[in-house]
Amino acid sequence: MTKSDFIIAPADPHEGLGLAASPAYAEPDKGEGTGMKQAIGSASWRKVATYGSALGIAAASLGAGLVPLASAQDAAPAGNAAQLAAGKAAYQRDCAVCHGADLQDGQFAPALKGAAFLAKWDGAGVDKLDHYIRTSMPPANAGALPEADYAAILALVLQANGVDTGSEPLTADAARLARLTLPKPPAEVVADLGVGGVTTRHPIPPWPMPSARFTDFTPVTEQMLDDPSPENWPAWRRSHKGQGFSPLAQITTANVKDLRVVWSQPLPAGDTMNEPLVRDGVLYVFGHGDAVMAFDATSGRLLWRYQRSLPKDVVASSKKTIALYGDKLYAATSDLHLIALDARTGRPVWDRKITDKPGFRNPGGPLAAKGVIMQGLTTQAPGGGLIAGFDAETGERLWTFNTVAAPGTPGGDTWNDLAADERSGGSVWTSGSYDTQTGLALWGTAQTYDTGPLRDRKPGMNNDGLYTDSTLAIEPRTGKLVWYFQHMKNDQFDLDWVFDRVIATLEVKGKTQRVVITAGKEGLFDTLDAKTGKYVKTVDMGIQNFITKIDPVTGEKTVNPALVPDRGKVTYVCPHGGGGRNWSPTAFNQSTGLLFVTARDVCMDMVPAEGKGFLTTGVNIDYAPPPKSDGRYGLLQALDMQGGKVRWSQHQRAPYTMGVLATAGGLLFTGSVDRRFTAHDQATGKLLWEQVITGIPNASAISYAVNGKQYIAMVTGHGNPLSFGLGKLTPEIELPPVNTAAVTVFALPD
Repeated sequence: MTKSDFIIAPADPHEGLGLAASPAYAEPDKGEGTGMKQAIGSASWRKVATYGSALGIAAASLGAGLVPLASAQDAAPAGNAAQLAAGKAAYQRDCAVCHGADLQDGQFAPALKGAAFLAKWDGAGVDKLDHYIRTSMPPANAGALPEADYAAILALVLQANGVDTGSEPLTADAARLARLTLPKPPAEVVADLGVGGVTTRHPIPPWPMPSARFTDFTPVTEQMLDDPSPENWPAWRRSHKGQGFSPLAQITTANVKDLRVVWSQPLPAGDTMNEPLVRDGVLYVFGHGDAVMAFDATSGRLLWRYQRSLPKDVVASSKKTIALYGDKLYAATSDLHLIALDARTGRPVWDRKITDKPGFRNPGGPLAAKGVIMQGLTTQAPGGGLIAGFDAETGERLWTFNTVAAPGTPGGDTWNDLAADERSGGSVWTSGSYDTQTGLALWGTAQTYDTGPLRDRKPGMNNDGLYTDSTLAIEPRTGKLVWYFQHMKNDQFDLDWVFDRVIATLEVKGKTQRVVITAGKEGLFDTLDAKTGKYVKTVDMGIQNFITKIDPVTGEKTVNPALVPDRGKVTYVCPHGGGGRNWSPTAFNQSTGLLFVTARDVCMDMVPAEGKGFLTTGVNIDYAPPPKSDGRYGLLQALDMQGGKVRWSQHQRAPYTMGVLATAGGLLFTGSVDRRFTAHDQATGKLLWEQVITGIPNASAISYAVNGKQYIAMVTGHGNPLSFGLGKLTPEIELPPVNTAAVTVFALPD
């Protein structure tokens, strides 16, 4: 937990702004990564946004009889002159429009000096005031000012209230700030000079609030995640099986044409790949900049919001999923922490660092099973990616599994005799699935990014590169690798196999068999025995040209040697490393045996590079149309996983940017870079309905129900590579002029 993390939680509407009646700060956690936590009423936040600040709102509502501290004004301490000058400039630029040029003469916000202000803080430590300013101001862009500006504004406010900060500039040093305290207000006051607050001279009429969604909250169990009730979507791809299929059937192929927006809420602007979760009428979503929000799933009313305060050197990234388990919601943060929040309030429960190693990111999301929260990381750094397991209740680290085999470990002899620090790859940027029958967590890994040293096998060496491009079956409590299957040895094409793992049942040799299904970008869907990892079969989408043979017993793939990247020539390979069956997850209908997938049907010229190249075999890659292309690069396809054939294919001009949602109403929902959210017939792929939206859909849609009414929810917010389109291949498709993000919910009219 960082010092500036905060939440916005429900407040009693009868307490006006809710600030004076509720504690502003909770006690810090005792574990690693502790920090201050803050609760601000949801009603309060709406007024904060209206008035422009909340630094003095409660002070202005404390009642008549408060006056400024004349003695503090008359004898203002010197402080650090340069910092105070910077504070005055920053204040005039970012604060004065609401609080007034003199810190107490604003029309829209309360005074920041004098008795009203001091009464609100009532002798509190300056660290609490600093925390509040950094996490709440300015309201329209909280936390966005430079570090130096926040410190300078704090120094200015303290000087105006008679606090001697000394000659050294203030910083975000919590220990130093805690030693400073704000003065107490005078015992007797005669006038209220505050402005912009809420009166206490007149009664504030109560406003009835909807019933709380958490009144009957019960812990999320493993059974609920394996086989959710039809109305819920409590896990990524709805259940631990990863099928992305909803059993709801109120919306059908016959009435989907009547679908319309019922509510929409903005999310923090930026790339947003998060697939929301829904449990008992509450929709949870992770937004850009590491904000986690809970909404009433029927109305969009904000129930609570958690905001992570990220270090200035951390680049915020979207996360594909969050996880519900027990009474907690789990999320991975952009500063490489795993956090547990109370699912009912958003209050932090524990906070743990996943790794201290530089160069890691976590765009995937956690998997919860057997009392363990598992999280994978991606990196191009030496040593490769990892998966870590943490105790769900305490946050204790239980294990770490390194996805690149080191010398002297199982699989360590498959790296062409490279030293440990010369091996890389095996990134994990998609969450795993969990098979309750076998007790195994199933994770996928990516390729190696440094392909050059593996291209040509050294005499007597093995260059397969374990555990890249593999399915890993891991025991959640111990991190033990039970089995693995490497789908593509020595991937020289950036066509990784790190995507969703679908757990299903198929008939194999006349018997029903539990299987796991997955594919790399090349669109080859391998089916494995879920218990042993033994190869069963492959279904080919038909979009690749470099694999000439698949062994029917082992599944080993033979690559056309003429198409292996070569610095000395141009090779034409399908699909493109940024195309094919990519980040967007699939959907599987167990009753029909059909698997639905979107893809970018585009190829690549692998051209000699001047330097080491994007792939270190010495090549860069250019987009190129597939053979005999008519310019339609977006592909939606149904695969018969039982029969082993493509059932149907539908092409469109705009590349797909969204995964697939399948429902029992016979529908598929997906979306594309031209900002179209669409519904299709599962039987044929026919387009049945579409809605042009304001942003590019990057996450997969979900379906849920509340009080018998079915809803479809989807998230927009571009920024990942799939949403950038195909450049000059589709020049008429432009990105939105403003990168907004939102969660939008559809339903049939009542």
